[in-house]
Amino acid sequence: MRIFITLIEYAAGDSDFMYYLRGMDKLNINLNSVDTYNKLYGLPTHHPLVAVVDLKEATKTFNHATINYGLYAIFLKNNAMCSIKYGRRNYDYQEGTIVSFSPGQIIDVHMEKTEVAPDVLGLLFHPDLIYGTPLADKIRSFSFFDYTELESLHLSEEERKQFLFCLSQIRNELTHPVDHHSAALLSGTIQVLIEYLHRFYDRQFITRHKVNSDIVASFQRQLKDYFKGDQFKSGLPSVAFFADKANLSPGYFSDLIRKETGLTPKEMISGQLLAEAKHLLAVSNNDISHIAYDLGFEYPAHFTRMFKRLTGKNPSEFRAEISAN
Repeated sequence: MRIFITLIEYAAGDSDFMYYLRGMDKLNINLNSVDTYNKLYGLPTHHPLVAVVDLKEATKTFNHATINYGLYAIFLKNNAMCSIKYGRRNYDYQEGTIVSFSPGQIIDVHMEKTEVAPDVLGLLFHPDLIYGTPLADKIRSFSFFDYTELESLHLSEEERKQFLFCLSQIRNELTHPVDHHSAALLSGTIQVLIEYLHRFYDRQFITRHKVNSDIVASFQRQLKDYFKGDQFKSGLPSVAFFADKANLSPGYFSDLIRKETGLTPKEMISGQLLAEAKHLLAVSNNDISHIAYDLGFEYPAHFTRMFKRLTGKNPSEFRAEISAN
């Protein structure tokens, strides 16, 4: 039987805080508030919904934890903490690494030894801060929040300066007494920072064109091989299936493929499926239902709808045209 005890050393009486798992030396943290994060590192809380943090000022630290994020968080990690890889390759920028998290993500933190005053700057904000603002409507379009740490953003020196400037603007606003302008100004400045990160990620996709081209080529080969074998008869492959083969998260993989080809992985999977369907309709005398089952469709009607949506004709009409020619 596992025994949990409250870690009073960090936050006595904080029901949203963390627990210490006896015998495993690991914290389990429900990060549902800015204050929870600040208590974790011994930092002061100046605003209940947003914080700019500098972990060089931290008075507490830890080695191992599982963090369940209820906040948005963006961290700039410098020097030795940036020695990670992109897939199986080394990063091409070393001035600073950006990692970002969104509510609902569960992150495992592991360090071989305790790092005192790590060189990490961060922005954390609660979803409540942006409700009713333009950022609330747009934040889901920033897919990099769902990337893994292996797909972090590496900044050039100029990009790093721009990030730090935006962070300083947010910090300055936090020193201003709260008034009816505060939420709009904070959310607007945070959106500017996130828009810059979006731009920087676009640059990173471009500068890694050779690496990304290799990933696209590999995906195209794997996709063709999938339909040559018998795997597809058990159902269509998912984006996650191919992302896992590339050692990437589905979100990052999807963005990479789209930026390199102009098509999403789902569109490419559908395109390969359509090519296989046309081939079977042209060379086989099997009825439409049989072909649908061979392609992994549970119901032939689903196959017919998909085919007509992509070609403007149903399978029977396509077959008749091929036969006529």
